Amino acid sequence: MQDFVNGRCGWCGTDELYVKYHDQEWGNLVTDDKTLFEFLVLESAQAGLSWITILKKREGYRKAFCDFDAEQVAQMTDEDVERLMHFDGIVKNRLKIKSTITNARLFLAIQKEFGSFYEYTLSFFPDRKPIINTFQSLSEIPVSSPESDAMSKDMKKRGFKFFGSTICYAHLQAAGFVNDHLADCICRKG
Repeated sequence: MQDFVNGRCGWCGTDELYVKYHDQEWGNLVTDDKTLFEFLVLESAQAGLSWITILKKREGYRKAFCDFDAEQVAQMTDEDVERLMHFDGIVKNRLKIKSTITNARLFLAIQKEFGSFYEYTLSFFPDRKPIINTFQSLSEIPVSSPESDAMSKDMKKRGFKFFGSTICYAHLQAAGFVNDHLADCICRKG
């Protein structure tokens, strides 16, 4: 994979949807819990699949999971799981669908305990600030970090599913808690 394609981090290639995601979302700090829940749902669904697969199904996930409203998702039942197993807009994996509901309940518990999922996430970072890396090539970007290790370990202990350290790191990148845009990427800030 090339480090750069059209001045951007090479992983997004030239697919219009991927480029838009790279330019407008990836690496930008998300402080809003609803968006953090959306990323958590999508990253968990991505386990074992390519990100572009999930990105293309994003609107399906939005419809299936109540516009990413954690409180509504937490109320979903076994009947909802059965209905979603026949819903074309998402990956039809029973364990992932059930885990989305479980994770929504746990997400709400974290909000109650920490005030917000954003505050919970910051608690794993030095000085409670996002990390801005200055990598020159894609090969330098790690698949996990001490922060993602600690956060995923804590989340696993709380009962979250499909959220190991690698997925957690991808979540932290997507939500801008870790900025891994290559140093020469056109989206580089700061």
